[in-house]
Amino acid sequence: MKQSYIDYFRSIDTHSPISSEFRVRTLSGALISIFTLVLTIYLIGSEYTYNLTPTFLDHVHVMPQSPDGLEVEFDITFQHIPCALLATDANDPTGQSQSFHIDKNHRVWKHRLDKNGNTIGHKSRFELGGTLIHEDQLDSLKAAKESKDDKADSSQQQQGEELDEADDEEDCGSCYGAGEEGECCNTCDDVKRAYRRKSWHIPDISKISQCRHMMRASNEEGEGCNVHGKVALSTGGGNLHFAPDRQWEKEGSNQMQNQLGGFLDLNSIIEMFNDAYEQFNVSHTVNKLTFGRSMPDRVRNSLNLTSQLDGVSRTVVDGYGMFQYYLQVIPTKYQFLNGTSIETFQYSVTEHTRHVDPGSNRGLPGVFFFYEVSALHVEFEEYVRGYSHFFTGVCAAVGGAFTVMGMLDRKMFERATNTRTVGGGVLG
Repeated sequence: MKQSYIDYFRSIDTHSPISSEFRVRTLSGALISIFTLVLTIYLIGSEYTYNLTPTFLDHVHVMPQSPDGLEVEFDITFQHIPCALLATDANDPTGQSQSFHIDKNHRVWKHRLDKNGNTIGHKSRFELGGTLIHEDQLDSLKAAKESKDDKADSSQQQQGEELDEADDEEDCGSCYGAGEEGECCNTCDDVKRAYRRKSWHIPDISKISQCRHMMRASNEEGEGCNVHGKVALSTGGGNLHFAPDRQWEKEGSNQMQNQLGGFLDLNSIIEMFNDAYEQFNVSHTVNKLTFGRSMPDRVRNSLNLTSQLDGVSRTVVDGYGMFQYYLQVIPTKYQFLNGTSIETFQYSVTEHTRHVDPGSNRGLPGVFFFYEVSALHVEFEEYVRGYSHFFTGVCAAVGGAFTVMGMLDRKMFERATNTRTVGGGVLG
């Protein structure tokens, strides 16, 4: 009985071996066997890469709410604008200046450049704000010049006349009565910011120790300026722009200063209005412009993520220019296999160049980056297909390779056998 069961199982054997004495070994069969081995190794490697190497799935959906903040890092070189003439600011969609979050991680710096693009001296930190972007803003300078502010004068007098040369990094510089309790004003721009917050006007900027070492535009003639830093903007949209400085310090043709009360007199305002067009050549190079956190190089390469404006240069060749970049910022999240994630932003850009002639009421020369945060959210989820897919793929690939190569070997053997048979008959 037991023997009959064994015989039964033997009868259903579909992999019965062939005795070696019945095997016919040929040269073509050996070549096919070597090729099958190489093909099998290649297919196993391909299946391993396909199934066990991390890849990603992408999802697009509408965000229920806007992100908390928009961090922007930029590095822009202006080849023909001295640092003393350049300011940067950001406005919301209504045209109101945004409130910048400035701390040890969010700073903006200027660095003077010579005619060859080499840096001069040390970089200096400066406060954002105070840009001139419309012609009618020049009228406000005249009004500010004519206004009197007794509070600022009295606070200035209380500080005394003993003011020493200041460095950009004082331990805790004085705000000359305009600062809050315990506030430090370590730079000239910090003092200006404190006075703007109080709506005061600086009576004499030459008496501010932090401003004594500031360079005038006449001392930087023929130079350029590199502006770089990191700021936090509102996710409600708006613009980041680089334009003539509202606190522009002007020296007359006779090297006589035409300042009154820390602001320009009427003649200087008119000269500044003209020079805003003549001297403010906004030819520039965008060395870097990114939103949000930086992605690891491996992720950037796998997703082919690039900052479209990095390395872009634009030159003013025919008159006075205003460059406008329109950025569609898309929130992006990348989730790794270990459960951690990075939230950042991508952007697409279109650009427009506007010619602004004096008196045209089309604005002043400048570079503007208009941005809008998209309601769409892109998520990339990292995953691997796993070993079950790997072994399934290996079995299918290896089995198929051996089957196909076996069929090819039989066809070649049958053809060779038929050729010898026909040849033997003819010779006989």
